[in-house]
This record gives sequence, structure tokens and C-alpha cells, in this order.
Amino acid sequence: MPPVAEAPSASAQARLVIQAEALAWLSDNAADPLDAVITSLPDVSELPGLGGLDAWKAWFIDAAARVMSWPATGMPSLFYQSDIRYQGAWLDKSYLVQKAAERVGAQLSFHKIVCRRPPGSLSQGRASYSHLLAFTLGAPLTPKKPSADVLPDMGDMPWSRAMGTSACQAACRFLLDETSARRVVDPFCGRGTVLAVANALGLDALGIELSAKRCRFARNMTYPTTTDSSSRARGES
Repeated sequence: MPPVAEAPSASAQARLVIQAEALAWLSDNAADPLDAVITSLPDVSELPGLGGLDAWKAWFIDAAARVMSWPATGMPSLFYQSDIRYQGAWLDKSYLVQKAAERVGAQLSFHKIVCRRPPGSLSQGRASYSHLLAFTLGAPLTPKKPSADVLPDMGDMPWSRAMGTSACQAACRFLLDETSARRVVDPFCGRGTVLAVANALGLDALGIELSAKRCRFARNMTYPTTTDSSSRARGES
């Protein structure tokens, strides 16, 4: 199926959502100089056709490496990943992302922990925290405005696999404070939470998503420009 694009949403910042396979699209399209990536790679449960855990791990590391290699030198790629238990064994996705970084020679700019539940909470199956990691090719990007290493609240989740809105804000503010990035690219954009928060904070956004249904939501997802802990991104619940 050829990529299907729709005009940007009617907002102050441009938004484009393209229906395509993410890694093929990255291979076929060069990054603009002011593009930065914020994304979350699919979990093993989302890609059953790969044939099991080992095949998914190999895919995940390759995908992360290709994402990191896509932006211009010095422009960051940020990953939001949640650890899981798989058949009783703990799966550390930050380790897999860092394996990808070693493969392509990317430098780690920060590694934050995002609390999905209050500290001290017990969880079954999925960790009560997520990782937020930033990588660049070339010289490491040392933040001029350091921010907290632990985010106490991930924010709202407009759908079950969403990146928390507070984590989205932290990622976008890093780009605004520390880089010249003017467009956020999410190659696995789902229903568009990252895109909506990026637009609300003054950044253009480009999302790639294979699912036509998710693309429709991603084109229409909104997030208020003034937010507090009770504000919610609006889209499919």
C-alpha cells in the first residue's frame, strides 16, 4: 500500500500524519535539518508475526538503531519505553535501546525514569515506571537547563498504549530548551499523543502509522495549550 497523507490539522503548528510502514518510510525519506524524533517502539505483544521473543528483540534493536541514525547529526532521538514481564522473565527495554545506540555510535544525553504509578506501588506484568532516553549521533548533547531525573507522574494516557502526556511535555520541552528542533517526528505515532502535545507547545509534528484507524485519530488528537494535572488530551479513550 502506498503512503497515504492528509493535510495538516488546522492549528497554529503543522501536523502531517502518513499511513506507512515506519522503517520503510524512514529509509525512503531524509530528515529535514530541524527534525527530532520522539517515539515509543512497539512491544512484543504488538508484533506477534515476528515469531517470538528473540526475533522481536532483534527487530527492536535494529529499529531503534535506524531511528537514531535518521535525524541530522546532533539532532536527538527520544525513546519512551516500558519494561514488561514476558513468560516470567523481566524484559528491560532501556537495555535494548542502548544496545542499538552502541551499534550506531549514538551518545546518551539523558536517561529519565517516569513513574507510571506512585513510588511503592506493586505491579503485575508491567513495570510501574517507564524509561525516557535521549540519544544523538556525534558529540553528546549536554543539557544547559538540567531537569529532573525522575518524573513523578507520567500524565494522562488518552489510550491504552499512549505515552503519558507529562512525559511528552518533558520530551518536547527538552527539544525547545536544548536544540534547534522545530518539528517532532514520531515514526510509530499510534493515535497521536506525541503529535498533539508537540503542537500545543509550539512544534510542528509528523507522524507515521501503519494502521488507518490510528491515523484518523492521530490527525484529530488535541491537547490544551494550557495544562494542569487534571487536563486530558482529547481523542479515543
